[in-house]
Amino acid sequence: MIPIAKPQLDEAEVQAVSDVLRSGMIAQGQRVTDFEQAFAEYTGVDYAIAVNSGTAALHAGLLAHDIGPGDEVVTSPFSFVATANSILFTGAKPVFSDIDYDTFNLNPEMVAEKITDRTKAIMPVHLYGHPADMKAYEEIANDNGLALIEDACQAHGATFNGKKAGSFGTGAFSFYPTKNMTTSEGGMITTNDDEVAKKAKMVRDHGSRQRYLHEMLGYNLRMTDICAAIGLVQLEKLESYTSKRQHNAQLLTNGLQNIEGVICPTVRQGYGHVFHQYTIRIQNRDELASFLKEKGIGTGIHYPIPIHMQPYYQELGYTDKLPVAEELSEEVLSLPVHPQVLGEEINFIIDSLKEWSGTR
Repeated sequence: MIPIAKPQLDEAEVQAVSDVLRSGMIAQGQRVTDFEQAFAEYTGVDYAIAVNSGTAALHAGLLAHDIGPGDEVVTSPFSFVATANSILFTGAKPVFSDIDYDTFNLNPEMVAEKITDRTKAIMPVHLYGHPADMKAYEEIANDNGLALIEDACQAHGATFNGKKAGSFGTGAFSFYPTKNMTTSEGGMITTNDDEVAKKAKMVRDHGSRQRYLHEMLGYNLRMTDICAAIGLVQLEKLESYTSKRQHNAQLLTNGLQNIEGVICPTVRQGYGHVFHQYTIRIQNRDELASFLKEKGIGTGIHYPIPIHMQPYYQELGYTDKLPVAEELSEEVLSLPVHPQVLGEEINFIIDSLKEWSGTR
């Protein structure tokens, strides 16, 4: 089976974890500090705050901007549910706007129409590793006095006009095992805002800046040194991982772009796509997924149900009609693109899609 995702870990990560275990400092110690500094430098920001998941990064990032009950945050319906859930965690309301056909990201023109006097922030998602249009979102945020929260959980190292995702506003990253780099579980908040950084650190540590002195309601969202040690090793490998993903993506596009019915991913000029997923659009998606499974090729559907149509959100009263997100949810299929996919496996994937197309 060619898996849709496969964490890439070797003896360097094993040794890093072993060193932490032998040190006796396994939680919120020097490795976490070192990882924060390294990730901030890599992303091009002043501050990085390590937490225990990407969801925690989104949640704490929102709270650091004082977003809470009565506020609205405009975001994408076409993402993992954590994007919107993190807004609910604060007591605020997610407001969904429709997406672009080509990038699967929020459509800026439609976002502008969703802003009300209750809107406190915009949360674009850099879906699949293709950055959102950050120039447009910076303008919308500045014109309306809104916080800009980047869901960069799938976009480690992605760039917009040469500037990395997570450096335009307050970024939130995930280090779940299937992401472009991993810490096993973990997340990171990035920002250039001193006050946001201070609040985010308090949120992750029971509302405290000083031991046993609690200034606000906080949580236990801390990262362990074990995770941070893995992250430090993975961060050193990230650029090579990204190059391999981009190489594999180009091979897939070269081989698939002329197959009838297959719509390959778009990469807009000036956007550095890091291909967390290589996601095609195709009719009869479920039939193709079953065919590829029989061939030993893993696939993924990201995402089969838009967030506003999820049962819980229906219970909350969401009745939005977002036709692009709803249409694409029935067409998207992700193919293996991760660094461990071999050239001959890419060719096998391409040949298998050609075979399927020829039987239609």
